[in-house]
Amino acid sequence: MPHQMPDIASNSPAQTEGNIDWVGMSHIEMPIMLNSADEAPQRVSAKIEAFVNVVVPQAKGIHMSRLYLRLDQLSTQESLSPATLTNVLSDFIVSHDDISDQAQLSFSFDYHLRRASLLSKKQGWKAYPVTIKATTKGNQIVTELSIEVPYSSTCPCSAALSRQLIQQAFNQSFDDEQELDKDDVMAWLGTSAGIVATPHSQRSVAQIKVVLDETEQDFQIKQLLDLIEETMKTPVQAAVKREDEQEFARLNAANLMFCEDAVRKVKHSLNQQDYPDYWVRINHYESLHAHDAVAVAVKGVKDGYRP
Repeated sequence: MPHQMPDIASNSPAQTEGNIDWVGMSHIEMPIMLNSADEAPQRVSAKIEAFVNVVVPQAKGIHMSRLYLRLDQLSTQESLSPATLTNVLSDFIVSHDDISDQAQLSFSFDYHLRRASLLSKKQGWKAYPVTIKATTKGNQIVTELSIEVPYSSTCPCSAALSRQLIQQAFNQSFDDEQELDKDDVMAWLGTSAGIVATPHSQRSVAQIKVVLDETEQDFQIKQLLDLIEETMKTPVQAAVKREDEQEFARLNAANLMFCEDAVRKVKHSLNQQDYPDYWVRINHYESLHAHDAVAVAVKGVKDGYRP
């Protein structure tokens, strides 16, 4: 007769007793079919974290293979949606119902969208870092959607200083007594002597976390990405022609912003939505300084996100 294999996790007492908030696995790599509103299902390469709690102080540990195999079922037989996410969390708890009553699950991946350029409308791919995280809290499930949106930010102070230098260069190039000729001024403005300074700008990133309403049937990923890009006005581009680059320069000049301006704009846009809670971090990766400029804001609900 074959010998019965030992099950230490089930049959051995804990060396030191005590409850555990979360125990499980991180950096599980699996392909996941993702359902998102107004977009075709998209297969993403996800890094997954899966946890349950331990409420029996004497329990040695959990059965991690049960979590992994349930995720494998999701990967091969289902699509990720709010409904299947709820089912997986429930199955995590059921598979450990003798020691666990809460579960947590997160998926981190790049979400790809086709984006058209500003004027030429040339198409290109953009990849946005996204995390979907769900946690059981009592009889409820709190689901959080996190995104990162890159954009360009041009410093208002630098723009003002550049304009002053251009004014000074104009005064030096055209005598006070001289009768100005429009064609001469136009020609001068098109030279390096005419534009003697340009404002500094930098690639910037808006990091957003929103709590999703419990009634949502699909993940509103594209909708949130669109909202933030429309708010910032200067999202980084994919394919561009010269007319797109020129329009991008115009948009930067028309939307000068400090990090404080950016975080207030995003907060205003999110306040127009129905998210129960949100958290925003604006990162301006400075081209003038070796450090970065950062601003953080939250919705400010009771027991919600903190800065």
